[in-house]
Amino acid sequence: MPLFFIIVLSVHALVNFYIGIRGWQALEFYPALRPWFVFLIVIAFLAYPAGRILEKFWYHPIPISLHWFGAFWFAVMLYATLLLLFVDLARIVNLFVPFVGKLSGGNIPALKLAVFGIVSMITIFTVGLGHINAWTPKIVRLDLVIPKQAGQMEYLRIVAASDIHMGTIIGKRRTEKLVNTVNSLNPDIILFAGDIVDEDVGPVIKQNLGASLLQLHAPYGVYACTGNHEYIGGGEKPIAYLEGHGIKVLRDTALLINNSFYVVGREDLHKRFASGQARKSLDELLSDADKSRPLILLDHQPQNLHEAEIAGIDLQLSGHTHYGQLWPLGYVTDRIFELSRGYLQKGNTHYYVSTGFGTWGPPVRTGNRPEILVINLYFKQ
Repeated sequence: MPLFFIIVLSVHALVNFYIGIRGWQALEFYPALRPWFVFLIVIAFLAYPAGRILEKFWYHPIPISLHWFGAFWFAVMLYATLLLLFVDLARIVNLFVPFVGKLSGGNIPALKLAVFGIVSMITIFTVGLGHINAWTPKIVRLDLVIPKQAGQMEYLRIVAASDIHMGTIIGKRRTEKLVNTVNSLNPDIILFAGDIVDEDVGPVIKQNLGASLLQLHAPYGVYACTGNHEYIGGGEKPIAYLEGHGIKVLRDTALLINNSFYVVGREDLHKRFASGQARKSLDELLSDADKSRPLILLDHQPQNLHEAEIAGIDLQLSGHTHYGQLWPLGYVTDRIFELSRGYLQKGNTHYYVSTGFGTWGPPVRTGNRPEILVINLYFKQ
C-alpha cells in the first residue's frame, strides 16, 4: 500500500506539473496572471489529500470544500491532459508541416492563450456534463431462469447495487435517493455487492447516513458483501456500522433464506492486505450448502469468474470496476477483467458486473451511467 500511494502521488504531481507548464507558457500574453495560475495549480494539487486528511479529525466546511474541489480536479486533470497532449501532437506535426504561423497571423502568444482557453472550456464542459450524469442513475432490468427448485418459491425479485461509496461526496441526498429508488422497485430481497462506504466511515457517521439505510425494506432482508473500501476504511468499524443500520454483511458466509435459496457473501480480496488472512475458497463456503437449491453469490471484485462456474453458483453479482468511471478508462478495465461491465453467462452460471451507484474520487461519470439493478429470477425444475 505505501508503494501504491507513492506511485499515485508521483503521477498526480507529474500531471499537475505538466498542466502547470503548459498554462505558464499559454499565459505569456498576460504574464501578470502567471502567479495566480501557479497558486491555483498548487491548491488543486494539495486539495484532495489535504481535505481527506483534515476531515478525519475536523469535519468542517473547509476540509469538505477542499475534498470536493480536489475530487473535481482529478477529472479536470484527465481531460485537460488528454487535450493538451493532442495540442502537443499538433506542435510535433507543425515541425514537419508548418501551419501554426498562418493560424496565428504572427502572434504566437495570442494563439497559445486562445488554444489554452479552448482546452479549458472543453474540459469544464465535459466535467460538468459528467457530474450531471453521475447524479442520474438508470435502472437495469434482467430476467433470468434458474433451473432449480427453491422450496415453494417460483420467483424472486432482487434489487441490487454496488459501489455506493457513502461519505463526503455521496452524502445524505444521494443516499436518500438510493434508498427511495430501491424501495420503489418493490424488492423481495436487497443485495449490495461491496464498497457501500467510501473508506473512512467518519463522514458517514457525521452525516448520520445510516438513518437512511434503516429505511430499506424487503421481505427477505438486506445483505451485502465486503468491498476493498470497507477494508481500506478500517474493516471492522465500517462493517459494524452497516450491521448496526440494517445491512447483514456476509463475510465468507452461505446463508439459507426462507429455506429456499442461498445468498453467499465472499470477503473481498483486500482482506489479505488488511489482515494478513486470506478469504475462504468457494468450496469451503459451500461445504455445508445444499447445491440443489439456487445459489446467489456476492463477490465484490469480478476476478477468476471460472471459480463460480466450477462451484455451481447460479448467479454472481459484482462491482468494483465502475467501468472506469471516466472515459476512456473503461478500455483499461476491459483489459484487466474478463467482464468489467454488464451481463455474461458461462455454462449454467449467470454473471452481472455493475457500474456502481456512486463515484470514487471525482463526482463525475463520463464513461457510463450509475445504475441500480433489478433481477427477476424464475425458478424452474
